[in-house]
Amino acid sequence: MAEYSRRRHTLASRLVRRAVLALYRWKGWRLVETSTVPRKCVILGVPHTTNWDFVFFLGATHQLDIKPAYMGKRSLFKWPMRRFMLDMGGVPVDRSGKTQVVDQVAAHFASREDLALVIAPEGTRSGNGEWRSGFYHIAAAAGVPIVPAWVDNATMLGGVGPAITPSGNYAADLARLAAFYLERLPSHPRILALAEQARALQAGQHD
Repeated sequence: MAEYSRRRHTLASRLVRRAVLALYRWKGWRLVETSTVPRKCVILGVPHTTNWDFVFFLGATHQLDIKPAYMGKRSLFKWPMRRFMLDMGGVPVDRSGKTQVVDQVAAHFASREDLALVIAPEGTRSGNGEWRSGFYHIAAAAGVPIVPAWVDNATMLGGVGPAITPSGNYAADLARLAAFYLERLPSHPRILALAEQARALQAGQHD
C-alpha cells in the first residue's frame, strides 16, 4: 500500500482535490475544535445530511495535515479509475460476501503505517440518525481508536474531538460518543436520535 503514497498522484486527482479545497474555503467553514489525530484511526463524520459533508471533511483533514481515506466498492478500483481512486484515499472492499468487510478493512490497517479512515456511521443521508455498528467493529478488529468529528452546516462550524479506544462494550462506548455530540449539537434531530439509540442499548443491557 505504501507505493501509492510515494508516487506522484494523477493529474485528475490533484485537480479534483484542489477544486474541493477551494470549495471548502469558499463556503467559509471554521474548525473550532481540534485534537491530536492518531496515525491509524477511524474518524466519524457526523452528522451525514448533505453531499457538502465530503467537502467539509476533506478540507478539515487537509487543514489538520491528515490524509483521509474512505471505503469504496472494489469494482471501482479497476482501470482506468484505479489510480484516481487510490490517490483520493480510496480503500477497496469486496462486498460480495466472500470475506467480511470488517476483516478486509482490518487487513488494510495492518498493512499500512498511516490510515485515517473516515466513516459516516449513519450509513446514508436519508437515515433517521441511528448509527450502524460497522465503524465500531472495524476499529475494534483493527485495534485502532475512534475519533469523533462533527460539522454544523447551520453555523458553518466543525471540529475534531479526542480519540476514544473501543472498550468492547458497544452500548457504553456509543453512550460516550452520543454525549460528545450532544454537547456540540444539542438540538440536532439526528444527534437526539443517536442519544435515544444509546439509551435504549444501555437499557437493554440491564433488562
